[in-house]
Amino acid sequence: MIPLIVFTILSLDQLTKFVVNKNLGLNHSLAVISGIFSITLVHNRGAAFGIFKNQFWLFIFISVVAVIMIYSILKDNRQNNSYAFSLSLILAGALGNLIDRISLGYVVDFLDFHIWPVFNFADSAITIGAVFLGWSILKAK
Repeated sequence: MIPLIVFTILSLDQLTKFVVNKNLGLNHSLAVISGIFSITLVHNRGAAFGIFKNQFWLFIFISVVAVIMIYSILKDNRQNNSYAFSLSLILAGALGNLIDRISLGYVVDFLDFHIWPVFNFADSAITIGAVFLGWSILKAK
């Protein structure tokens, strides 16, 4: 189940980034719901919300360490399902953004809700995974 989750999220992330990158100019938007949601191509050279811009090697290092740690936890597969699910989402998101950083030198972001910084499916997977992880840890206690 874990490989399927990671593969599905990673594939969705990379496919959507590829399509947006090929069909939309940098910093251009396509309104989906006027004033609420757009597809806006942004090249993010920083971390979340663009902070710590141009720290390429730091982000590569942190991402690789996170991927190795999460993989080593998941390979034992002795954790409960909600814990494994949440770590799978975080792993897929980390891999998606790591692939961008290594292959492009930046992360492709495009989901633009106008009241929040532009993000992508990998960012969503990391965030949802972190919320589920916190919930599963609290539920276990």
